[in-house]
Amino acid sequence: MTDVDDASRGDGPPRLTPRPLERPAADPGAASVFGRPSDVDGGFAREPAHRTVSPPLAAPAPAALAAAFGRPADAAGSLQRAPDGTRRGDGEADPLWAGGEADPWRDPGSGVSLGPPAADPAPTPAPPAGEGARLSLREVLFGRRVQPQALALLAVTALLIGAVGGLVGRATAEGAGALTQPDATLTATSEAKERPPGSVADIAQRVVPAVVSIEVRVGEGGGTGSGVMIDGGGFVLTNNHVVAPAAEVEGATIEAVFSDGTRTRAQIVGRDPKTDLAVIRVGVTNPVVAQIGSSSSLAVGDGVIAVGSPLGLAGTVTDGIVSAVNRPVRLEGGEVNAVIDAIQTDAAINPGNSGGPLVDATGAVVGINTAISSVSGVEGGSIGLGFAIPIDDARVIAEELIRTGAVRHAELGVNARSVEDDTSSGAQVQNVQVGGAAAAAGIVEGDVIVRLGGRSIAGADELEVAVREYDPGARVPVELIREGRPLTVSVVLASD
Repeated sequence: MTDVDDASRGDGPPRLTPRPLERPAADPGAASVFGRPSDVDGGFAREPAHRTVSPPLAAPAPAALAAAFGRPADAAGSLQRAPDGTRRGDGEADPLWAGGEADPWRDPGSGVSLGPPAADPAPTPAPPAGEGARLSLREVLFGRRVQPQALALLAVTALLIGAVGGLVGRATAEGAGALTQPDATLTATSEAKERPPGSVADIAQRVVPAVVSIEVRVGEGGGTGSGVMIDGGGFVLTNNHVVAPAAEVEGATIEAVFSDGTRTRAQIVGRDPKTDLAVIRVGVTNPVVAQIGSSSSLAVGDGVIAVGSPLGLAGTVTDGIVSAVNRPVRLEGGEVNAVIDAIQTDAAINPGNSGGPLVDATGAVVGINTAISSVSGVEGGSIGLGFAIPIDDARVIAEELIRTGAVRHAELGVNARSVEDDTSSGAQVQNVQVGGAAAAAGIVEGDVIVRLGGRSIAGADELEVAVREYDPGARVPVELIREGRPLTVSVVLASD
């Protein structure tokens, strides 16, 4: 504990003195490493003897500039005048410092202040002049407010403008009048296009009035198709699948719409699902009846015309050629998988053409449009593959339906499938109906039928249409292959 300073003793409280500094001796090893060199006294080392003098901050001015702007050689004293020195060395007042105490630009100690802007103030805009008094017509003409020469010049100008306008109007009227001629008469014209007999236009004019659109209503739904008038008694031939919905549902209605817009109710006379044909009857007087032709004389390449109501568009006419004849086509989706011995055509046929006529170059009906072929997975539409029931077959069915309302077909009494090998093809019997015509003729399972009557059989569909060409009770020779050997049997066809 430190001692109390004697000087601090007195009347006041005692004071403490600083503690003496204790400086222990430095370690010789540390002093040799961190100690001050022996030849250095202060905190910085001496400047080396070889150090060069620092270059001046600025290069000396050129002689010409120094002579023009430098101080005279005999000038004495500093360039900076002291703020409080108002006189020169000779005792006279310095005009540069006259009033320097009050001038802030000369007083270094003066504060900073903002003065008025250096730009001149914007001049005050003059007030807008008011509108002068207007002169009345009386004052202009009689008030002597306008010079008479000005009035005369104004009148002459108005007259000139009117005259020019009149001339322009007359010229325009005369030019427009030259474009028209009230007593003009056009020369007589002739037919723009000839329609010789046998042309598509001539055939369409004769056939379209005999074609009807068929509308079937079943509850809230329905469908459309086509038909052709085949008899003056009002009988219309169409497809069975067109009118079948109305035959199967009570309360359904059928209407026939003629080309002139006449609409009338129709009733079903008879249907034949196996050939997809039907006859309906409409109550009309003296209808236009289509001419019935012959399909047996058709050849591939003959021109044909399809008439009907595709997609509900009544009176549509399309033309093409016969692409093939005697083409067995199975119709799927009906009451039965009917097979028709079809006429193939590339005339455009679409949904709604069903039941309409296919006519030849003379305008005679040679087929009933029934089906189309479409690409798998694509919605049905014309791709140039249409099929029609030959009119020779359809006429027989229609006559039987009109007479009795039903049709009987010949039956062989077998189920068959299409087969082929390297050299031939045919219809192989899968099973034989007990008591049927085939069983009575000795046909057994496994036999391959290759010919029936005068028609070669290339498959099961062709066997079906070949049998239907004959009437029930007809005796027909059947050629078949049994265990590799040809065999001919005689079959008496039964009735379905």
